[in-house]
Amino acid sequence: MTGSIASVKGFPGFSVYAASKAALHSFARGWLNELKGRNIRVNVLSPGQIATPIQEQLFDNDTKRYFESLIPRGKMGYPEEIATAALFLASDDSSFVNGVGLYVDGGTSAI
Repeated sequence: MTGSIASVKGFPGFSVYAASKAALHSFARGWLNELKGRNIRVNVLSPGQIATPIQEQLFDNDTKRYFESLIPRGKMGYPEEIATAALFLASDDSSFVNGVGLYVDGGTSAI
């Protein structure tokens, strides 16, 4: 499932969005238990600030700098970095990964 770091951060103006994303973690825990006999893994992938083409249209430079200032890594992530994490969770390399919330956010959710 695709979550968001908004589920664990208190971003002003995002409370309804954050609550909907936080609910995914509850679904994951329930589904993990319900589906355990079928060998189905349930994880939540939660991206942070990701540089996307729509941001070029919506964000001015000050807004981009503000978002980047929240990221310990110092720059936004890229869609390819989220794709790599999703591929890991979908692959046999993560066969023993079950019920996790994977935050792919450059460390934003950690502080």
